[in-house]
Amino acid sequence: MTTTLQTPDIAPVTPTETRRPRRRRSSVGRALWWFALPAVAVYLLIVIIPTVQGGYMALTNWSAFKLDPNFIGFDNFVTLFHGDSGAAALRTLFIAVATVLVQNVIGLLLAMMLNGRLRGRNVLRTIIFAPMVVSPLVVGYLFKYIFGPPGTGAINVALKSFGVQQIDFLGNPTSALWIIILVVVWQFTGSTMIIYLAGLQGVPPELLEAASLDGAGTWAKFRHITLPLLAPAVTINLMIGLIGGLKIFDQIFAITGGGPAGSTETISTLIFKYFSQFGDYGLSAALAVVLAIGVAILSLVQFAVLRRQERNV
Repeated sequence: MTTTLQTPDIAPVTPTETRRPRRRRSSVGRALWWFALPAVAVYLLIVIIPTVQGGYMALTNWSAFKLDPNFIGFDNFVTLFHGDSGAAALRTLFIAVATVLVQNVIGLLLAMMLNGRLRGRNVLRTIIFAPMVVSPLVVGYLFKYIFGPPGTGAINVALKSFGVQQIDFLGNPTSALWIIILVVVWQFTGSTMIIYLAGLQGVPPELLEAASLDGAGTWAKFRHITLPLLAPAVTINLMIGLIGGLKIFDQIFAITGGGPAGSTETISTLIFKYFSQFGDYGLSAALAVVLAIGVAILSLVQFAVLRRQERNV
C-alpha cells in the first residue's frame, strides 16, 4: 500500500503584497516625523531663528542710541580685533584648560578611590556631587563672601581673630584669577567623578585579576587596562569641561565682575559688558558670534583628536 504525500497549495505572492511592508514602513516614518514636528518647531523658534538674527545683528551698528540699525558689514569684527578682546580670549582659554586639567585629575582620583569597597562611599559620592546641583551664581556669591575683602570676608575675619595679617584675595589680579579656577573646579569635579565612576563600572574585574596573577603592579594595571577602557569617559569629560570653561560667566560675574582691572575678564563677561554697560548691541553680538565659532572649532578639533586616541588605544 503506497501513501502519497500531498503538499499544500501555496498561493503565488503578488507584487502588491511584496510592496506592502515597504509602504507600511514609509507610513510609520511619516508618523514619526509628525511626532517629532513639535520638538523641531520649538528648536527652530528658540535656537535656530535667534542664532540667525544674532548673526545678522553682528553685521549692523545696532546700539542703545541707534535702535534702527544699518548694515555695516564686518566693521564690528574689525573693532574687536583692535580692541581688548584678544586678552580676554587668551584668559578664557587659560581658565578653560586649567579647570579641565585639574578637575579631570581630581575627578579620576576620587572615582578610583570611591569605586572600591570603601565604607560610606555612597555618602561621599553624594557630598562630592552635591555642588553640581547648586546654581553657579549662588556658588559665586558664596565664595565672594568667603574670600571677601579684609574686615568682611569669612577667611579674613578668621585671620583677624587669630591675629594674622588679612589678605585682599579678590583685589589681587593673580589670586582673583586662581580663585575663579578654584570655584569652577570645586563645583564641577563631582560631575567629572560620576562619569569616571560609570566608566570604572565597565572595567571587567577578571582582567585586573588576571593581570595581578601575571605580576602586574597597580600602575601597570591602570596604564594598560583601566585607562584604555576609560577612553570614552575621558573624551566626554574633556569635551564637557572645555565647552563649559570657554563659556564661563556666572562665577566671574558674581565674584569679581571681571576685575580687578580686567584681570578676570573673559569673552562672556565682555559680551555682557558691551551689551549692558556700553549699549553696543551689534558689537556684543559680533563677540558672541566669535565665541560660538571658537567653541565649535576647538570642540571639533578636540573631539577628532580624542577619537583618534581612542582608536589607537
